[in-house]
Amino acid sequence: MEEQKYPITQEQLYFRFYLCGKEITCKYTELLKEFDLTYTQFVVMRYFWLVGSSNLKEMTKVLMLDPSTLSPILKKLEAKGFIERRRSQSDERNLIITLTPKGIEVEQQAIKVKEKMAEFVQLTEEETQILNDLTEQLLRNILAQKEKGKE
Repeated sequence: MEEQKYPITQEQLYFRFYLCGKEITCKYTELLKEFDLTYTQFVVMRYFWLVGSSNLKEMTKVLMLDPSTLSPILKKLEAKGFIERRRSQSDERNLIITLTPKGIEVEQQAIKVKEKMAEFVQLTEEETQILNDLTEQLLRNILAQKEKGKE
């Protein structure tokens, strides 16, 4: 990429966010083919690898995805044998989702995806932490503004 000789406006910065997101998603798509996972399915699987089991309500809150988006993803992951969905015995309205042994096994294989992504973006640990902190702050700011708009 050619070095820029003019000041960066916020508009250009946000466009760079878009471009980075697009390229990162493309790389994930390439790396996840061998696991038969889309990027969004991978995000959901990573969530389960961290928490073990969950319900739809909690997932929508943590992953910031609508139930109408999550439900088809969960159905596909279940069809692939990665997760199991069942109704809670105490409350039939509550859907409990857990990893299957196959879903747990895929985590061990998918570790290389994280390593290959780190090689792809070529950021140091310090740069990664700074970028993470800044994007987390940006997301908090955006969510706060959205909440203000609801008032």
